[in-house]
Amino acid sequence: MTDLSAEDRLRADLYNFLGLILSGPPDQLLLDQTAQLSGDETALGTAINGLAAAARKGKPKDVSREYNALFIGLGRGELLPYASYYLTGFLNEKPLARLRRDMMDLRIVRAANVFEPEDNAASLMEMMGGMIVGRFGAPVSLAAQKDFYAKHVGPWAGHFYGDLRKAKSAELYTHVGAVGAAFMTIEKEAFRLAA
Repeated sequence: MTDLSAEDRLRADLYNFLGLILSGPPDQLLLDQTAQLSGDETALGTAINGLAAAARKGKPKDVSREYNALFIGLGRGELLPYASYYLTGFLNEKPLARLRRDMMDLRIVRAANVFEPEDNAASLMEMMGGMIVGRFGAPVSLAAQKDFYAKHVGPWAGHFYGDLRKAKSAELYTHVGAVGAAFMTIEKEAFRLAA
């Protein structure tokens, strides 16, 4: 991890942040930390500034209600943040099976306390962050990151973040969607240029 470039550290941090904020409603500490973020005039920087402003206004109770409406709901939430659903229209389909094979090859295992399918947006963001910093062994090469992204993240995550930006139940998460969409655009272009 000591040889990691500053750019790769920032990429991993943003993937991990997105994974964390998508894995459950943020508590006061995460809202406070998010409120301290600052961006620049780029699309990603502007989205980060919007998220920080929304976090300053957010209260854990309200954000928890928002999270539940978006992702849990009574029967189901407004959005289903799973690769299988976005790519096939159904849960637990071939994209999940392909992901599980690639996870085995990369020695990535699901945490014991996680019960939902591994192809959810939060888990995939955490996997990308972990591959960059070497959380699952040695850091994964840029070529292997690109391959994983192209198979499991790129084909659908941008659409998911776009849907999150427009979701009726979203307030704070509108801004999470904006950050995610801008970041996915950057990653897609960076991987294209690295070819």
